[in-house]
Amino acid sequence: MTQATFEDGARETPVAAQPSENSSISKETRGSAPVGGPSAPAGHFPWAALLVMALMGFLLIATETMPAGLLPQIATGLHVAEGTAGQFVSAYALGTVIAAMPAVALTRGLRRKPVFLVGILGFLATSLFTAFSTDIVVSLGARLLAGAFSGLLWGMTAGYARRITAPHQAGRALSVASVGTPVGLAVGTPFGSWLGTTFDWRWSFGVLAILAAVTLLLAAFLVPDAPGQRAGTRVPLARVFAIPGVAVVLGVIVSWMLGHNMMYTYIGSYLRGASRDDLPVGVALVVFGAAAIAGIVITGALIDKGLRRLILLSLGSFMLAGVIFIVGQGSLVAVLAAIVLWGIAFGGAAAQLQTAISVASGENADVANSMLGVAFNLAIFAAGVAGAVVITSFGGMFLPAALAGLAAVALVTAVAGRRTAFPT
Repeated sequence: MTQATFEDGARETPVAAQPSENSSISKETRGSAPVGGPSAPAGHFPWAALLVMALMGFLLIATETMPAGLLPQIATGLHVAEGTAGQFVSAYALGTVIAAMPAVALTRGLRRKPVFLVGILGFLATSLFTAFSTDIVVSLGARLLAGAFSGLLWGMTAGYARRITAPHQAGRALSVASVGTPVGLAVGTPFGSWLGTTFDWRWSFGVLAILAAVTLLLAAFLVPDAPGQRAGTRVPLARVFAIPGVAVVLGVIVSWMLGHNMMYTYIGSYLRGASRDDLPVGVALVVFGAAAIAGIVITGALIDKGLRRLILLSLGSFMLAGVIFIVGQGSLVAVLAAIVLWGIAFGGAAAQLQTAISVASGENADVANSMLGVAFNLAIFAAGVAGAVVITSFGGMFLPAALAGLAAVALVTAVAGRRTAFPT
């Protein structure tokens, strides 16, 4: 095995297997995961920096999903129809899809900390615009830009976290940096909705702006700098997609997250169909969020020891949860058990998939992770449409079958990709 070196002396992980010289993807293109920078001394784990990244992830997910619980208040405040207010969510997702890959591609050669700080500053500014805007066009424009900055931050965070961490702890670092996602779903979104309902919807965005300012200060003092990608290893977006394993991971993401988001978005329809009046939607989502946090902890402990086994176990758990949702619908205990299993399996998904695509794409991990973010948001969008069709045509009780079926597709894809995407 060989060791490569960044232009400024940052070390990378060993390259376990390189393509042959006549491969269409060169050694420099595939490379090795960009981890172990000069700010990652042996034995040091950058807890503070990674927790700042987790806080940023918390804000990103809370900002994206919070408007869904405030649509009547936003519609009244801006004097528009509720359907128009609903475009707060769509505009954010659209901004992420449009801007993530080009933004990351354009900035991948720059040092990481300045880009990270600019991304947070942009996110802060768009939250302030949204909080004070009285015009729906300005508000939607701010949400579009917020999504764009979100795409940049999501795309670069995985590679950044790996660069400032010792190679043998890279997976654990991603688990810590990803903990903000389930916490945002479990706590941030409900809290923002409560705040906006109790006081005014603008308060929710104002608090997000304040937290973004705090995150900016913490990042400035606690997050070390890291080098960008070497010029000689940067390849066009299409060639990053063609790197062996990248498309496989993206396929797993789409199938896995499509099934998850259909169930998560329309879980109320399932609970009504199962006559589970003893389990309010809010309680079910809190249980899910708490279980997801437990899943992050489990992933952090195991990811550097066996990524492939962990991903296969997570997908298998999704399938089992779907089966329990179907056969155990008459039992509150069984439904809660399915929610817990589902949440644990989902909690570590982001870290597992980011690690897999980072390893597969090597020095092009930032661009590959921006593709991951786009795939994730496309799955969210598609789940909203597909879920609506499912509950309209078949009812909410069909959702667990979709969850299990799509997880099975993802599992088969992951098993088939054992050589390039999810190696043993």
